[in-house]
Amino acid sequence: MKHKNLFFKNNNLLFCLSCLMSVIVTIEMLGFAYLLQQLLDIATQQDVEKFMPFIGKSVAFLVILAVSNYIYIKLKCTFAKRAMLQYKDETFNTLMQKNVGSFMKENTSAYVSTFTNDITSIEANYLEGTFKIISMITSFVGAVTMMFYYNLTLSLITCGLCMILMVVSGTIGKKLTPLARNVSDKNEIFVNQIQDLLSGFSVIKNFQAEEEGIRLFKAENQTLENAKFSMKLTEGNVQNISMQTSFMIQIVMFLVGIYLTITGQITIGVVVAFVQLMNNIMSPIQSLPVLFANRKAAIALVDKLVSYTESTDEETGTLVLEDVVDNISLSNITFGYEPDKTILRDINVNFEKGKKYAIVGASGSGKSTLVNLLLKTHLGYEGEINFANKELKDITYDSLSQAISTVQQNVIVFNTNIKDNITMFKNYDDAVIEKAVQLSGLKRLVDEKGYDYVCGENGVNLSGGEKQRISIARALLKNTSIMLMDEATSALDAETATSILNQMLKIENLLSIVITHNLNKNILEKFDEIIVMQKGNIVEVGAFDDLLEKKDYFYSLYNILEAS
Repeated sequence: MKHKNLFFKNNNLLFCLSCLMSVIVTIEMLGFAYLLQQLLDIATQQDVEKFMPFIGKSVAFLVILAVSNYIYIKLKCTFAKRAMLQYKDETFNTLMQKNVGSFMKENTSAYVSTFTNDITSIEANYLEGTFKIISMITSFVGAVTMMFYYNLTLSLITCGLCMILMVVSGTIGKKLTPLARNVSDKNEIFVNQIQDLLSGFSVIKNFQAEEEGIRLFKAENQTLENAKFSMKLTEGNVQNISMQTSFMIQIVMFLVGIYLTITGQITIGVVVAFVQLMNNIMSPIQSLPVLFANRKAAIALVDKLVSYTESTDEETGTLVLEDVVDNISLSNITFGYEPDKTILRDINVNFEKGKKYAIVGASGSGKSTLVNLLLKTHLGYEGEINFANKELKDITYDSLSQAISTVQQNVIVFNTNIKDNITMFKNYDDAVIEKAVQLSGLKRLVDEKGYDYVCGENGVNLSGGEKQRISIARALLKNTSIMLMDEATSALDAETATSILNQMLKIENLLSIVITHNLNKNILEKFDEIIVMQKGNIVEVGAFDDLLEKKDYFYSLYNILEAS
């Protein structure tokens, strides 16, 4: 209910005025039947004296209708614009409040599909649909009232036949809600498939897997179109049955109307008025079941959007972490994403302020999981993680984010200039930005291109090394006491990777924890400690030379990579 109210927040007056004008315009349109009745009766009576004034009344009617309709359209569009702006803004703001762990429980394509396809459906079927429903109900009630005013017998017969149409249309229309939700779900899967295929385009080409990619696309495309076909077929059946029934009603009404005209109970003008009013009855009967079903389906999409945007992990912390963290300690940490699959086993390690730590190990040894725990991405661990003697679970997400900078393997670069990508659209003193640029090794790029150089979509105009340096500059600009780097240089060539790591290791008073596959001696010698992981366990900790002298697991790992 809260999220549906977002459409009407500070927007109730516009909504009420739009509804009022919808009713007024619909009533005015019913007046067209009255005009036809009067015109035909004047014609059959051959009353010239009434004809000329009737022309003036008709012109006045059309002018009033045009002005009213313009006001209605203006009010409705203004309401819809404000409603969608504040709904999307507030919903996206809610999404931004999620923590990383909660956000990553859904695929990115699910959010994209929801904020594009589903919101379009919500606007059309919930907002626009509400005004259509009001107009249709007004049209139906007004037309029935006028019919009873003209002739009781013909009205009762017409209403009786209309009841049949309402029951049939309503019964079939109920099937639309689950079908619409199914289309939304299938569309989400389809978008996800497209995103995967396009993101992996270079891999597909490299492995000559074009046919397999096309097959995957066709399969999901077929599933989506089948779902859309089922919904459209049901909608078509509702409309077809409604149309056939309406033809039957009109034929019966004509026959009865002509009989009443022959017997002198009504005029031919009244019969024509009934024909015109029948459109105002039949259209709501045909459309209202679909409109109500689509509106209900749109409300279901609103609920779906709520489930995606609202955090499923409530804030557990109340303690605020200081900007400068003296140490991080992990005691007896055991963790698994699933109860029967343990990733980390009895981890005990300490990280001290200003020191540089490398975490190495084979793929799947738990390196990234360990770092993700430090970011409070997952809370289901056993043991204790303390930041300056404060348990991680008790620390607020905001203060943790303010204390830690991260550099990931996959750098997100926005389609804007270099400066905005470094500052993340925030305001910093030029001197502070210059320092971050210098320390990250971006100085050469900035001197060549300038801060206003546009990076392109996902940094297409930059090299891999330049994107990583932008990521490091971002992290340095936060001026935190802790930096986490998760395979940040794995996609780069050896020379660029070494240059970036050397740049980072020169930064003083920064606690750096670096996950790396790069076992380059010249780099590893500069770390204060190397933490060696194997199958979820920390098996060795020490300086580079000490670990080599022990000739244990690290020694073997190092020599294997050296040999390759």
